[in-house]
Amino acid sequence: MRKAAYRLDKSHMSHMSRRALTLAGGGLLRPEHPARASGPSRSPLAIAGLFLVFIAFGGLTARLPLLIVGLYAGASLITFIAYAFDKSAAQSGSWRTQESTLHLLALIGGWPGALIAQNRLRHKSRKTSFQVVFWATALLNCGGLAWLLKAPGGQALRLAIGIT
Repeated sequence: MRKAAYRLDKSHMSHMSRRALTLAGGGLLRPEHPARASGPSRSPLAIAGLFLVFIAFGGLTARLPLLIVGLYAGASLITFIAYAFDKSAAQSGSWRTQESTLHLLALIGGWPGALIAQNRLRHKSRKTSFQVVFWATALLNCGGLAWLLKAPGGQALRLAIGIT
């Protein structure tokens, strides 16, 4: 009977995954489930990019005040940085950013930055309960923006921030 030894590598926040199986005789077996060669999906980047282009276009054509454009750009940048900080903290075992904080940042307009961070940093992208709340905050934010821009109820707020 041949002996086998596993070589384990740490990946994504201390999850262990088998990278290769080395036989005692020197042979190498391929892992049963190799990593996806294509990398992360580009769909989240497309969604975030298209939304940010829409917001920028609205600002350039004066259909949206620069305050709104700045809010989305700033909140997205801050949210991306918060995800990067949380990922680093998770890897080093130090203090973590609360999920409720990440969701609040997404809700106030940082969801495009959160989506980019989840995709590029591969952080918080697989936890189903987090993703459900994240997408709810993104939809609420988009609904709030649509209400602000179109609904009769948003008229007073539109006048206050300079949207005609």
